Amino acid sequence: MPSQEGAAMADITKSVRPSWVDDDLFPFESRFIDIDGHTVHYIDEGSGPTLLFLHGNPTWSFLWRDVIRALREDFRCVALDYPGFGLSTPQPGYRYLPEEHADVVTGFVDALGLDEVTLVGQDWGGLIGLAVAQRRPGVFDRLVLANTWAWPLNGILHFEAFSRVIGGLPSRFLIRRFNVLVNTFIPTGHRRRKPTAAEMSHYRRALDTPGRRQASAVLPGRVLASRDFFAEVEAGLTDLADLPTLIVWGDADIAFRPQERERLEATFTDHKTVIVEGAGTYVESDAPEEFVAAIRDWTATQRGDASRAGEPDL
Repeated sequence: MPSQEGAAMADITKSVRPSWVDDDLFPFESRFIDIDGHTVHYIDEGSGPTLLFLHGNPTWSFLWRDVIRALREDFRCVALDYPGFGLSTPQPGYRYLPEEHADVVTGFVDALGLDEVTLVGQDWGGLIGLAVAQRRPGVFDRLVLANTWAWPLNGILHFEAFSRVIGGLPSRFLIRRFNVLVNTFIPTGHRRRKPTAAEMSHYRRALDTPGRRQASAVLPGRVLASRDFFAEVEAGLTDLADLPTLIVWGDADIAFRPQERERLEATFTDHKTVIVEGAGTYVESDAPEEFVAAIRDWTATQRGDASRAGEPDL
């Protein structure tokens, strides 16, 4: 059994930014907070209206670096890593389920006292963020959704095949052993540009052991297995449907198709859609300038609408 001194040192070690994180590539202060026994890494940059950035799989807050670097001039940009991803450390027994990630993000929003938040969610981050918004009515007042979904995918052949193949035992072994998701998803999710060697290194180092890769290995199988959670999120969409929503969509994504975008458009009636032509799943990293421009243009429009209605600005 480790000594108390050793346990304390382990806690300190978990909360130190590792040396492999390049300060030029990720030029933000790393912060750490305890959420329900997890050591959660996050960044909190700039001031102004709050944007909460939520990543998908197998990424972390590093995904948003270019967007945050640009937007922190005018916004408070907050981005966290789910336990097991990025620089966050889960407590023993954590199963890396999307519903558990939603619990952690809810605790994080409460711990930081966030209010009047614009959710910026991509991939799993959109679904997880919408679950959190439903649990905290009034905290989120706007949505930015990028290549994501918010309903059960069972029965849709496209997603059934993905979940059964990538979420099956052989694939989970390959993911844990060889970091297959990072080595395949990150390159194929960028269609406008090729991720640099340094960028790939930051994704690989964040999941640099078989144990760390369990977080990314679990999620593909949950596309089908977390049906009840997805149905819960879907049922709660009516409570969010009137929130102003920006949909930013990379149209060269091989995972999320026009059908998913169109369903989001039908769900969120007060929406604006920006199609980023030729961009992949990780549109915010693949075409960051266009992603930033979309948010700036949309928020300027929202601010103008609020002024004309006699409401306070964003």
